Amino acid sequence: MKDFEGRKALVTGSSAGLGRSMVIKLAQRGADVIVNYAASAEAAEEVAETCRAEGVEVKLVQADLTTDEGCARLADAASDWGRLDILINNAGTTKRVPNHADLKALSRDDFLKIYSINVATPFLMVQACEELLRATHEQTGRAAAVLNTSSIAGVTGIGSSVAYAASKGALNTLTLSLARALAPAIRVNAVCPGYIDTRWFSDHMPEEKYLSLKKLVVHRKTEEIVKVVDLA
Repeated sequence: MKDFEGRKALVTGSSAGLGRSMVIKLAQRGADVIVNYAASAEAAEEVAETCRAEGVEVKLVQADLTTDEGCARLADAASDWGRLDILINNAGTTKRVPNHADLKALSRDDFLKIYSINVATPFLMVQACEELLRATHEQTGRAAAVLNTSSIAGVTGIGSSVAYAASKGALNTLTLSLARALAPAIRVNAVCPGYIDTRWFSDHMPEEKYLSLKKLVVHRKTEEIVKVVDLA
């Protein structure tokens, strides 16, 4: 199904996990894509090759999204297209403190780092890409789309740490503010997933806990998931 043929898409943090799946699916549906990574060049190149196999244009861009320069570099990569139809702000980070009562486990620097990536970067990416996103509406009459990867943590307060949950709550509010400010030329939405079987969970949880989580999800034991494991 090539229903996105000719469209231009950028996915931050797309060398692994959910971002990887999203950028590949966009390519499979015909979109030209920008694959972004911070450090994992080999993994990002594998993703880019998978996308190129779909016959679309692929740009591979390393960028430090904690900086204005990094966000501008991604926007510049899309500028050759003259517009940007889809921006997915997927890059995120956390510090894992499953015991939310352990307040001493988080510092000011932890909060600043997590908020920098999870809240400031999505705003700065929209800021850097605004002209290209508006160009989509001007050229096609179609609203450009911004999608922010949030989390159930931002709705429920559960999650890998208090700082992470708070940052995703802030991202949800940012999404609402930008949606109002940029409509109708640019649509801004967020998704708030819980468990998805990616390295975000498997690499950071004891194997027994990880397997228990998978079993609970398969059987849709939502209340037990919330009680027994930390969602992120």
